[in-house]
Amino acid sequence: MPRTSRNPRLETVEPIGKRVLIRKDEDKKITKVGIHLPDRLEIPTITGRVVAISAEVAKDDNYPIEQYDRVLFNPKHGVPVDFEGDNRLFVIPIEDIVAV
Repeated sequence: MPRTSRNPRLETVEPIGKRVLIRKDEDKKITKVGIHLPDRLEIPTITGRVVAISAEVAKDDNYPIEQYDRVLFNPKHGVPVDFEGDNRLFVIPIEDIVAV
């Protein structure tokens, strides 16, 4: 049976509406004082870097957010995106970003 080669497809995720795509920072495994935590006790993070911004957010001057900004966000309404296999991408409504 002949082998078929698959060309890798470049995929992108572009948020629509008043949303941004965020890469969540990794959960902390070491406390500020240097104590190593077991996997089940990791400190959950709600910070991340903005990967992409919807056109609607980019045009609106009320939202001073740009690509690569580090943000603090509420993950409650976030939609996880299984795009790169690390499960750290989330589409977040702009209202859930609480600090830049």
